[in-house]
Amino acid sequence: MAKVAFIGLGVMGAPMAGHLIEAGHEVTVYNRTGSKAEQWVADQGGRSAPTPAEAAEGMDAVLACVGADADVEAVTTGPDGAFQTLGEGTLFIDHTTVSAELARKLAEAGAAKGTLCVDAPVSGGQAGAENGKLSIMCGGEKRAMALAEPIMKSYAARIVHCGGPGAGQQTKMCNQLAIAGVLQGLSEALHFAKRSGLDLDRVFEAISGGAAQSWQMDNRWKTMAAGEFDFGFAVDWMRKDLGLAIEEAEANGATVDLARLVDGYYAEVQDMGGARQDTSSLVRRLEA
Repeated sequence: MAKVAFIGLGVMGAPMAGHLIEAGHEVTVYNRTGSKAEQWVADQGGRSAPTPAEAAEGMDAVLACVGADADVEAVTTGPDGAFQTLGEGTLFIDHTTVSAELARKLAEAGAAKGTLCVDAPVSGGQAGAENGKLSIMCGGEKRAMALAEPIMKSYAARIVHCGGPGAGQQTKMCNQLAIAGVLQGLSEALHFAKRSGLDLDRVFEAISGGAAQSWQMDNRWKTMAAGEFDFGFAVDWMRKDLGLAIEEAEANGATVDLARLVDGYYAEVQDMGGARQDTSSLVRRLEA
């Protein structure tokens, strides 16, 4: 049982913070839109704070799940950020998907204050957050991980320590690179099946039990065929994540040609009005 601050109550952060309450932790929340934090407290318990710095003061651990690099910097090292009040031995866990460079900078800034930092992006989407079944890929020192894991178990099905500071973010980039390729292949297979006049249910039955099987196929084939794309992780966020991976590849010399191609395809989906549709909407550009 710990005193925990949670910063960011979006579709992921709100249920994750709720699981912390259920696990018996004492939770203080901060959200940029204060009314949302107040409503969360009314529904879940705990208390809210007007700034990240006030939320973090006196806490054992501070967790964040916000939007992008700039958002994380604002709630951590900004004028009213959590790092202004973090004490010696406090744990900071960032569940936001950001650049590995920022994760390493935060680890350095934390070390200067005696704060232990873990970059811990998640996979599993809104459903995973709500059901407490997220997969978390972590970067940081072993001592930080030892403190972070018992807290993260409140909402995780899998927690893997991938290496030092930034390694969690780099692993999340691997995750997004793999998903992008799978979704492009799935989109082309579905499009091909339609053009061939095949029974899509029979095609799914035939290929989903073999080497082509994937989580995306099992969960998105039928909704993609029906033109339904309201299942969480949006195209805008996928483009942000692919951009981070492409930028990191430019730094480390990796070749990510498919990611660059699929990122361009997602730009087309955005132009078609699909910015807030989920990532399986990639198929739309083939059927336009």
